[in-house]
Amino acid sequence: MLDVNAIDLHYGAAQALRGISLKAEVGKVTCVLGRNGVGKTSLLRALIGQHPVSAGSILFDGADITRLATVERARRGIAYVPQGREIFPLLTVEENLQTGFAPLPREQRSVPDDVFALFPVLGSMLKRRGGDLSGGQQQQLAIGRALVMRPRLLLLDEPTEGIQPSIIKDIGRAITYLRSLQQIAIVLVEQYLDFAQELSDHLVVMDRGAIVYASDRAGMDEGAVKRALAI
Repeated sequence: MLDVNAIDLHYGAAQALRGISLKAEVGKVTCVLGRNGVGKTSLLRALIGQHPVSAGSILFDGADITRLATVERARRGIAYVPQGREIFPLLTVEENLQTGFAPLPREQRSVPDDVFALFPVLGSMLKRRGGDLSGGQQQQLAIGRALVMRPRLLLLDEPTEGIQPSIIKDIGRAITYLRSLQQIAIVLVEQYLDFAQELSDHLVVMDRGAIVYASDRAGMDEGAVKRALAI
């Protein structure tokens, strides 16, 4: 599904990513861990095309998308839930969800039932403005908006940041359900090891723009993960 091969990314003279390679498979969750500022968000921005990579390649379904524009990647089924949610505060919940229609052909422009099944609060707040929702409700809205796109690859940037525990559990259940459909590959960027361990099939730890630890679920060494996070 997603095959990232030795990508570098620069912001001017500063190098943010150094030889990053990882995979994301349908029906599995690849979790990217690391402290603030190690390059996790830069990795996701490279994957969606917000920032061009300076070396390496990104393959999606076997096709090279390294130089494709963000909108073209969205049309191929790559959806991104950014850190900070970035919902439209003056639009209603319904209108925010409908912004996910943009890359879809006209016949697919409807909100899937799964959005309201996973996050029932959204169905009861369709006419409320996005800016009036709590932080946790806005996070659910941001994930719902991404699901409207019928993604085949879902990128989540720290969806638990600043969220109350009850909604963190809801988000965890939603990710587990989406994985069970065996139709979507998921890349989850996280800071919290417990949440990552619970959900991940593959786990990598980043530091200073590079991967310093990688393992699948069966071979995961919690001590080694904690040491890598402490570097």
